[in-house]
Amino acid sequence: MVIPGLLVAVAALMIFLVVISPGKPGSCPSGYSGRSICEKTFVQIGGVRQGMFIRGADTTNPVLLFVHGGPSFSEYFLVEKYPTGIEDYFTVCYWDQRGGGLSVTPEVTKESLTLRQHAADMIGVTNYLRERFGKEKIYIMAHSGGTAFAVKAVADNPQLFNAYIGMAQITKQAESEKRAWKYMVDRYSEMGNTKMVTRFAKYPVTEDDSSLLPFFNSVLRDKSMHELGIGTMRNMKSIMTGVFYPVWLCRAYTLREKYNIWRSKFSFVNKSGLRAEVLALDMEKEVPSLGIPAYFISGRHDLTVNRELSEEYFNKLDCPMKRFYLFENSAHSPMFEDPERFLEIMASDVLNGVTSFSD
Repeated sequence: MVIPGLLVAVAALMIFLVVISPGKPGSCPSGYSGRSICEKTFVQIGGVRQGMFIRGADTTNPVLLFVHGGPSFSEYFLVEKYPTGIEDYFTVCYWDQRGGGLSVTPEVTKESLTLRQHAADMIGVTNYLRERFGKEKIYIMAHSGGTAFAVKAVADNPQLFNAYIGMAQITKQAESEKRAWKYMVDRYSEMGNTKMVTRFAKYPVTEDDSSLLPFFNSVLRDKSMHELGIGTMRNMKSIMTGVFYPVWLCRAYTLREKYNIWRSKFSFVNKSGLRAEVLALDMEKEVPSLGIPAYFISGRHDLTVNRELSEEYFNKLDCPMKRFYLFENSAHSPMFEDPERFLEIMASDVLNGVTSFSD
């Protein structure tokens, strides 16, 4: 019978998911005996319980806080699947922002999901790391949606940081979405894919920025960006095989935590005002200067966060030292797409406070 067979299949799937969801990060990076670290921990930040993974070969190394995108959509599954080697040079904290991943708790309300609160949380995590590892300053690397609040928090608290690394730096996301929408409609038109052109017509994007939010939050946007090579990674053509499945296969999360990642994205974060705040940003006005060195990293094929807009902002940004790195064969996630070059930049330039790396 069909129903018993279906029940057996569902039961087998649930058993499989439980088995691959021990909720523990992998083994510690190979390093100095007794000084490596690999842990999953929870800390009270901003009045709520927030989770993070901390990994490094030597806890005496400089500390790096990785601020993932979304905002509030954990990227640790990418860290696990596409190791970069960065943990040999830094003790890296992969913090899950409030309202997402490890940091889904009943105390977190939709009203508390704001860029201002995320920035305050980031400073709270920074001070926790400074105290725990005995560092006067740490490094901070933000990606995509994380850059929407991280760069402002750094500008307001430069004394806490050695340098700011912005990967896929958000600047004017409303304009970025307009350019991405037009690019995708044009590409599907050129391909003769009238079905997709019709689907995009259901999310009309006009000069009025209020038209952008439904498209910005849509599955169509993310799915199409991956199909056309302008999404998470240039060669990641499917959001299902590239993002959805890997989240469920990530061993560092329990089954409930994995469920929370998706429940949060679709029924919590997207229904808060957080993403509308991101669309309203004009970073040139918000953060015209930084008091510390800035390193921007963008993929040439990135239209999730338009790399031309990122470079325009970078050129106007006033700071003591800066460098823009363009990854020719990458889209939205250069550190995972070209980890060797990313690691060279971090080890040769960022750690030494210079801009000498040769492209």
